[in-house]
Amino acid sequence: MAKIKSLDDLRMMKESLQSKINLREKGEDPGSHVQIKVAMATCGIASGAKTVMEFMMEELEKRGIESVVTQTGCMGYCYAEPTIEVKLPGQEPVVFGYVDTKKADEIIEKYIKNGELVEGIIPMNYETIDNK
Repeated sequence: MAKIKSLDDLRMMKESLQSKINLREKGEDPGSHVQIKVAMATCGIASGAKTVMEFMMEELEKRGIESVVTQTGCMGYCYAEPTIEVKLPGQEPVVFGYVDTKKADEIIEKYIKNGELVEGIIPMNYETIDNK
């Protein structure tokens, strides 16, 4: 790492790093990439979400899949942590629960690469018995 000798050096370093962060998080057209949100609230972290997020980032890059992986807060599925939301380009997001590295690998291979649904999807819309 270069030595910082002045306030201008610090500003230039900040701008350089900020542009890299913005590129990673937003991209020029995030809708054209696979978008993955990992729930990283306390319950998610305690259940292994950090490991899942690191695995997803590494594996998607290794496999050459254009993606944006970010973290989010609680999605409300504490009982099913770790949870991730996967949004394929042009499709509605799908939330998966009980995701460990084995399940994450299956999601990458089957759902992200081939569009096949896999077990572990948490329904986003449902009706309670009171609504019938």
